[in-house]
Amino acid sequence: MFCPKCGKQNDNRTALYCQACGATLVAQAVPQTVSETGVYAGFWIRFVAAIIDALIISVGAGLVAAGTLGGGFLVGLVGPWLYEAFMLSSDWQATVGKRAMSIAVTGYDGGRISFARATGRHFAKYISGFLLGIGFIMVAFTERKQGLHDMIAETLVVHRAP
Repeated sequence: MFCPKCGKQNDNRTALYCQACGATLVAQAVPQTVSETGVYAGFWIRFVAAIIDALIISVGAGLVAAGTLGGGFLVGLVGPWLYEAFMLSSDWQATVGKRAMSIAVTGYDGGRISFARATGRHFAKYISGFLLGIGFIMVAFTERKQGLHDMIAETLVVHRAP
């Protein structure tokens, strides 16, 4: 059940008070899901977040490559995957770029995704890109603002309160 005050999900569906803020919870016949809130992040806000993340990854990989005299090539390949998978499966539910834009990646239930699902979402982005970017452009035209990689990984990108 989601708290009406702070929006946090409470694991115990029979709880009377929110575990995060202590607000009184109202019993719901059907638990509220992210799809009912309709606060999905659109194409352009996700695009800006991706640029911020690309800058962070580029600077990090560049520093490692310069510090190891070019031996950091592996970091350029593995770094983006680990960065995204660890950040999306963390309590933040977002990379630094997504956090800066106040958006987060969730499962269909509004909860945090696992490292495995975040990994699948990351590699599904390659499929979105290989299709001439159409997998990314789909975000602008789908009802829940999902790209192909979101559909494959069964995730949603939603706005979060600042």
